Amino acid sequence: MTGQRAVELAFREEAPAVLATLIRQVGDFDLAEDAVQDAFAAAVASWPRDGIPERPGAWITTTARRRAIDRLRRDRGLADRMAALQRLTEIDALRRDEEAALDAPAIGDDRLRLLFTCCHPALAMDARVALTLRALGGLTTAEVARALLVSEETMRRRLSRAKRKIAAAGIPYRVPGDEDLPKRLRGVLAVVYLIFNEGYAAAAGERLVRGELCAEAIRLGRLLVRLVPGDAETEGLLALMLLQDARREARVDEHGAYVALDEQDRSRWDAGRIAEGREALRRALERRAPGTYQLQAAIAALHCEAPDAAATDWPQIAALYGELARRAPSPVIEVNRAVAVAFAGGDGLAVLAPLLGDERLAEYQPLHAAHAELLRRAGDGARADAAYGRAIELSDNAVERAELERRQADVQADRSS
Repeated sequence: MTGQRAVELAFREEAPAVLATLIRQVGDFDLAEDAVQDAFAAAVASWPRDGIPERPGAWITTTARRRAIDRLRRDRGLADRMAALQRLTEIDALRRDEEAALDAPAIGDDRLRLLFTCCHPALAMDARVALTLRALGGLTTAEVARALLVSEETMRRRLSRAKRKIAAAGIPYRVPGDEDLPKRLRGVLAVVYLIFNEGYAAAAGERLVRGELCAEAIRLGRLLVRLVPGDAETEGLLALMLLQDARREARVDEHGAYVALDEQDRSRWDAGRIAEGREALRRALERRAPGTYQLQAAIAALHCEAPDAAATDWPQIAALYGELARRAPSPVIEVNRAVAVAFAGGDGLAVLAPLLGDERLAEYQPLHAAHAELLRRAGDGARADAAYGRAIELSDNAVERAELERRQADVQADRSS
């Protein structure tokens, strides 16, 4: 492996954990982010020349901490920075094995502490989601903006405000106590699922799936199940992520091209994850406290239980999406409901019609992709061609875009024949 490739791999796999550890040590988001960036810049310069360290994560963590010390030494004017400098200097002198922190138990996990800090109720919900995606998921500001359907500049301002709020309000860096945990948990679950979704269907880039993000979200989901035993929606979210992630390997072929659900080789689905997901869903449903994650997990379970595409229980899936739409109406749910209704033999295009008339969704790519597919299935080639064109125009993911282009070409060929 080249030094440059090792740096890219370390950034993808280690950056969120390193950032979480450094935030705990310095107590300052901006300083920690700057120091982690400094550390990766140092890795780019040194690893190709000096060789890849035995423990890249530990190297990055130690280097980031020392870059933070350097920055603090250049800015000695504030008392809180002097305190941080003293604390960091003491930590660095101990030369701790930083890799041990990455395997700490749930209650002591730095990323879990950071997750609850980012989701503190003093922050607006949109800020909690955005900040955690940025800090814990390792997403760029542009990726977070796409995930939340806002402009990149709007997201940049939102993240800056959130970090200033944390500093000004003195929001603690800790897992909340038992009395505060329930009301804090729902926002955390929403964030974890958004991280998973960015991994499962990457908004941009050359890969359809970013497996490292799916794995991180599932890891956080397992931690939360252990931390909050008995919560039905926490179990439901874990079940949902496991059941969806079980299909990951079959979603692209050996060349990295997109494979539609009804064309996937189901022998490539991860039987272990399906079993774990179904067990988590069973535990959740036994608690008789239904919620949106459990409903989505039930939909995923129906897909996983079907031996082939033709055996999929689309009427039941459409009914579950209908209940989801009642409990938590959103464009995402409505788009999926429209597809399920169509596959169940109903009028999916009628479900999409109100969304297509909403100017706020004019650039919502999944809406146009679903519209194109339903038009194609209805035999309306001309309108399907135009809808595919719009979906392609709005797609930033290379794998997804290539599949849409293939389908559009098929429609165009059928029209010209």
